[in-house]
Amino acid sequence: MEPTGTMGALDHNLTLQGLPVNPGVYRMLDAQGRLLYVGKARNLKKRVATYFNKGKKSPRLTKMISQTTDIETTVTNTEAEALLLENNLIKRYHPRYNILLRDDKSYPYIFISSKHKFPQITFYRGARKQKGSYFGPYANAGAARDALSLLQKVFKVRQCDDYFFSHRSRPCLQYQIARCSAPCVGFIDEASYRNEIKSAIEFLEGNSDALIKQYIQDMDQAAADLDYEKAARCRDKIELLRKVSEQQYVSAQTGDVDIAAVKSEGEIACVQVFNIRAGMNLGNKSYFPKMPGVSSNEKIIAAFLGQYYLTHGIPEEIILSHRPDEFRLLQEMLANQAGRKVSIVCAPRGKRARWLDIARNNAALAVQGKLVSKAGLVQRFEAVQDELGLEYLPQRIECFDISHTKGEAPVASCVVFEQGGPLKTEYRYFNIEGVTPGDDYGAMHQALTRRYMKLKKGEGKLPDILLIDGGKGQVSKAKEALVELQVEGVCIIGVAKGVQRKSGDETLVFADTGQSSRLAQHSLALRLIQQIRDEAHRFAITGHRKRRAKARIVSTLENVEGVGPKRRQNLLKHFGGMRGISRAGIEEIAKVPGVSERLARAIYQEVHDQ
Repeated sequence: MEPTGTMGALDHNLTLQGLPVNPGVYRMLDAQGRLLYVGKARNLKKRVATYFNKGKKSPRLTKMISQTTDIETTVTNTEAEALLLENNLIKRYHPRYNILLRDDKSYPYIFISSKHKFPQITFYRGARKQKGSYFGPYANAGAARDALSLLQKVFKVRQCDDYFFSHRSRPCLQYQIARCSAPCVGFIDEASYRNEIKSAIEFLEGNSDALIKQYIQDMDQAAADLDYEKAARCRDKIELLRKVSEQQYVSAQTGDVDIAAVKSEGEIACVQVFNIRAGMNLGNKSYFPKMPGVSSNEKIIAAFLGQYYLTHGIPEEIILSHRPDEFRLLQEMLANQAGRKVSIVCAPRGKRARWLDIARNNAALAVQGKLVSKAGLVQRFEAVQDELGLEYLPQRIECFDISHTKGEAPVASCVVFEQGGPLKTEYRYFNIEGVTPGDDYGAMHQALTRRYMKLKKGEGKLPDILLIDGGKGQVSKAKEALVELQVEGVCIIGVAKGVQRKSGDETLVFADTGQSSRLAQHSLALRLIQQIRDEAHRFAITGHRKRRAKARIVSTLENVEGVGPKRRQNLLKHFGGMRGISRAGIEEIAKVPGVSERLARAIYQEVHDQ
């Protein structure tokens, strides 16, 4: 590549005279030197000249040209090289008038350590610097955690860190719920554990069919040796692996495939991507490119692919819903980047056409969801990522709160938000038992343990962010509960109220660092956190009041000698509840079958003494 100099103040005739006729990249800058637009061209002089030709231009293009005071160019050897440079510059500088891919900075992997004789398998984000094997990247955290959950069920491999592992004197909870073979206390020898790790790697590499055949042979041999316990274990593994194979409704027989479909409505576009690696569906994800104006689907998919594959592995085959602009050039660029042939298919047939239909439907649904809340929740989730400095865009946030009246009838609430809004079907109450009245720390620990123990068993999804209504004490208990359950990859944040407990004065407490920070009162991120926290508070109060009312009804009538379960049921049915009983006189109460005047007087006295 050969960079050329700056063209000076924008007299377009003078500027065009100095432009080369080579392929390369041009950059339009404003008076402050800020990058407005990056483009690539086979012939720089001809391409830039089109911006100054007479004729009708779009309002966006007219505004961009009016703001441009300088043009810089970089000459490249080929147009494909120019396309790669263009996408790198767009990815790095985010010019205002280019189509931008809002992409996660860090993608989830499954990591298998290699430095330990009993290797750990865990969820991983970030730079791949540790020694070991990495599998992925997965389309989202949920897909990676689903795979991890399956690994624990089938192979019972540990996910705890080395410190936790080396300080065990007895098996942890994971062994008790049949998710670990407890190598920490010698319940499995090193050779057997290594075999389980080897099988887990085969599964992650997509060789589940070979694994199933091997387990069938092992099961038959164990049965022949009358080792029925081993045969049963093999049978269970076979059933789980077959279940996973059935769930891979999008799968490739050989090789790696990406399926990308674009759907746009006005200035909102969604690109839905499915990733198939070694025959295994690693999940799908919706991407919403930042649009400077209305663009065609062909332009959107071209801009997306150029930026997407700067940070993702390039598969052997890419199936697309639309033929991208400059198709041949894009294919050449990807092949050069991958160092091999890359096949791009825009009109698939048979099974591949059905895959593409699935991606199209998902893209259309995602666009509709975005339109419903264009300036709402999605934007607030993006603000949370930006303002909290997260390396990924959160997809799911859960929040816990505790409610009680002077220690009476404590209830913990869990509310769930995703980018589409609150998922009320996944809200949960937890009636707290066995803790000292008023011990919010113990109540929080119990609620989190009960919630995430179920999720570790595969009954639901883990959140990306866990909000705790409280300060450092509650956050510490939350972290302790998740460490005990070996739940990783969840960002724990406490939402502590200010001294005057005013909305907008909240302090955020981060479990990983122990540090606190405050967001601006009008921050979109803070508004989302407040919304979720207030919803958890409302839900907790509702649950607490129900539990308290139920307990008071039962305890009040139970205090009356001569009122057993049957008479208590008759009273509640007759008056429609405790409120009706409290409004009734002695004569009315005595009309209930089985209630004498003396007993009615005792009931009346007990109710009105409360």
